[in-house]
Amino acid sequence: MTVETSLQINAKPQTRKLPSASTIAFVILVLTAPLFASHYWLMAIITPVMILSLAGIGLNIKTGYAGMVSVGAGAFMAVGAYGMFNFAAHGGITNFPLALLLGGISAAIAGYLFGLPSSRIKGFYVMVTTLAAQFFVEWLFTKNAYFYNYGSVPTITLPPMTLFDLDINGNNTIRYYVVVIIVLLMTLAAKNIIHSHVGRNWMAIRDMNTAAGVIGIDSARYKRLAFTIGSFYLGIAGALWAFLFLGTASTLSFDINRSFQVLFIIIIGGLSSIRGNFIGAAFILLLPILIDYMVKATLGSALNPGFLSNMNKVIFGSLIIILLIKEPEGFDKMLRNLTGYIKRRKS
Repeated sequence: MTVETSLQINAKPQTRKLPSASTIAFVILVLTAPLFASHYWLMAIITPVMILSLAGIGLNIKTGYAGMVSVGAGAFMAVGAYGMFNFAAHGGITNFPLALLLGGISAAIAGYLFGLPSSRIKGFYVMVTTLAAQFFVEWLFTKNAYFYNYGSVPTITLPPMTLFDLDINGNNTIRYYVVVIIVLLMTLAAKNIIHSHVGRNWMAIRDMNTAAGVIGIDSARYKRLAFTIGSFYLGIAGALWAFLFLGTASTLSFDINRSFQVLFIIIIGGLSSIRGNFIGAAFILLLPILIDYMVKATLGSALNPGFLSNMNKVIFGSLIIILLIKEPEGFDKMLRNLTGYIKRRKS
């Protein structure tokens, strides 16, 4: 079998499957959570998990599906947040969905521009390009007062916004549902893109770049498209993180640590996996809380806070290393293996 034949076989449209029982249960759970969950769980746990999952999808489009390693996720999240702020504060756009969309488009444009070199470089050099984007964006939004609220502290806070006459600033339940609905709709859109010819071409380029070019796939075009769409998702996630989770933000909210956090999410959850982004985000946010609770319950709450913080990092890092050694494809692969094992046991 030739390489061309192999790619053509892999590029055949996959049969659309109905949502799994776990997917349906997850959607029902997040939509009905306000009926039984506390304010802490809604706004401090589920909301950031959903937003970071959306950021993970954006980075996964670039890295997991198109094969371009990126460490600048925080930069494009910042462009989305600062773009939305400037359209609202300086452009007078008080319609929340429109300002959010424009913030995402701003991030998409930035992603396209920083993705231009990807047509000529690959691997480590693409990673360096995205790292340069991270530091450039931080410098730009920190040093230029036009991009943030005027004052001694360079932060961004939205003016009063409208959303179908609903109070999105003072009502936490409405803020929660806005985040959940946006994330679910964009997740569905990402899944459709991945299962379209666009997603199949991304995976062909990722697996065999040269061979993909031989059968007529314009790798440069599809790489730029991956950067653009992935950055759009990151921009929307950044705007939601700034204004519906934090309420206000600065460049510190989207620094290099945020970029590594999103990168760890897709590695732990599983590259080339939509579901894995939600698993990875939940793991990243919930594990430190669980470790902190167990350490305090075991050793007592009188321990030095600095010691607790360092112990948290050591345990967290060790668990990540063990996970990557045991299952490099992440929790999603482990879940698929477990499901397959259960089905074989039943048959």
